[in-house]
Amino acid sequence: MSNSFEFNAELRDDTGKGASRRLRHAGLVPAIIYGAHADPVMITLPQNILVHNLEQEAFYSHILSIKLGPKKEKVILKDLQRHPSKPFIMHADFLRIDEKEAIRVHVPLHFMNESTAPGIKAGGRASHTLTDVEVSCLPKDLPEFIEVDMAAMEVGQALHLSELVLPKGIEIPALAQDASHDLAVVSIHAARVATDDDAEAGAEGDGETES
Repeated sequence: MSNSFEFNAELRDDTGKGASRRLRHAGLVPAIIYGAHADPVMITLPQNILVHNLEQEAFYSHILSIKLGPKKEKVILKDLQRHPSKPFIMHADFLRIDEKEAIRVHVPLHFMNESTAPGIKAGGRASHTLTDVEVSCLPKDLPEFIEVDMAAMEVGQALHLSELVLPKGIEIPALAQDASHDLAVVSIHAARVATDDDAEAGAEGDGETES
């Protein structure tokens, strides 16, 4: 992974809605670190720094480093609570990782060779059913994204989860279930061509109704 994310955080002892509100007014985000068979730790992070990093796609599927004094916690982002109408974060959950234990993370999908796919050149249109996929892997193997190669796709063809080329050490948990979980990731369908009937229907719709 090329990106590196490291934050300075502070421990917090106060809890409750009132305490969280005061922290947010002070430009801080209340958060929690949990998991890896250790006790949860309540922390605060600077709102502006967190929001800035959330603009980067890699942040959501990357091992993050949170500094608490001399100690560093290796974590992944598990959940965010955003304000419903204002551009700031209400709360963040981070999952502590154990290098020897597999983690589940939603990883973005990057669609490759779409414009040169035979189906697109023939006038078809791509429909992206999924934009990310949940993977399971050891922390060291976590990819920032997974490529979806559309180079050979024709009109009427769909590419499913089971057809993705996964990096070494990566699994898709959904595929361990029944075949109904092998979802289509992207498909190419024929562009709809307007017919004479469509034109007549449009003309009728534009006309005024006689009284």
